[in-house]
Amino acid sequence: MQPFAALARRTLVISGDRGAAAERVTAVLQAVQGITAVRLADYEALMWSDLAADRTTQIASAMLSFLQSVGGRDTPVRLPEGEGETAGISYRIQGAGPPLVLLPLLLAPSQWTPLVPVLSERYCTIQLGGAFLGTVAILEARGRSDYLGMIRTLLDLARVQPGETVLDVGCGSGIAIREVAKCSRQGNRLIGIDTSPYLLREAEQLARQEGFGGVVEFRKGRAEALPFADNSMDLALSCTVLEEGDADRMLAEMIRVTKPGGRVAVIVRAVDVPSWVNLPLSAEMRSKVTIPGLFGAGVAPGGCADASLYSRFSKAGLTQLRCFPQFNTVTPAEPRLRMLQQQALTALDKQQSIEWQRVITQAETEGTSFIAMPHHCAVGTKPQ
Repeated sequence: MQPFAALARRTLVISGDRGAAAERVTAVLQAVQGITAVRLADYEALMWSDLAADRTTQIASAMLSFLQSVGGRDTPVRLPEGEGETAGISYRIQGAGPPLVLLPLLLAPSQWTPLVPVLSERYCTIQLGGAFLGTVAILEARGRSDYLGMIRTLLDLARVQPGETVLDVGCGSGIAIREVAKCSRQGNRLIGIDTSPYLLREAEQLARQEGFGGVVEFRKGRAEALPFADNSMDLALSCTVLEEGDADRMLAEMIRVTKPGGRVAVIVRAVDVPSWVNLPLSAEMRSKVTIPGLFGAGVAPGGCADASLYSRFSKAGLTQLRCFPQFNTVTPAEPRLRMLQQQALTALDKQQSIEWQRVITQAETEGTSFIAMPHHCAVGTKPQ
């Protein structure tokens, strides 16, 4: 939070007023004076919420008002409108005026698109994307960690066979389906589906870069209403997606499109299990920073991010169940660790925050610092 102090009066925070994310924002605003804050009434801003589409008018008004209050020194520019890519960073340019750079907006399906027509009337809007920025960078870094080990364990139990059709539901940047492509190389039909055009664009580009441009097919669609025929897939896979919508409906759809004898394999975050923070902490501090769900991205109404995954598989009629937890260890090699460490500060008081920074420095010097994030995993077979 300390880095915000010098920039507080040039910072606008737009958040919902409900849920864990809103509580974390409140903690930051209390700790750092001078930040301009706008609350979206009766709204829980989750990592995948489509804020710009859901509250276009309110957000546009807040941004324009704030930009006008802190502007006045920016030189108007007029760049050629259109889109392109340079050094692995994609860009979309629209409008003329002072430059306004828009970084990726978490997992929001619409990203900044609903706001651009209004913002571009006064500003030269420059939307940036690519594998090095925002959530895609976080997802890809996670895919280079032992999170990929969790996926490989799931795939081992799902037993992908030559020639089978594999569907990745909520594919994101395509980490899981690219791993299937790497492991199979045996003529499998591989499909990734997601609601986000932004993530699909990035997934296609990443697949091409790894030589899977003609191997993996990416399509737009909702997990609650999969655009595929009954009994058309051999394996339906989903990694940390059932948290983001109606989990029972998603699971029912995955089973519907899976062939009899085919498999359904799922990973969800475990907000009912404490994380492991490998730091020399007092009992009081450890109890605060290992509260189940502290490091999570929230859970949508009807979502599943707990051990109910196992009973959901059973109640849905899947057989030959393999149910098990796994941990994803986040180390200093991942930028995400710093984000999680900062997130933990919202649970600590001022004196504990000082101690937190001290023990982190000590553990990083020793090379023993990590946070292990729990997940629930299940693989089941659709009856013949």
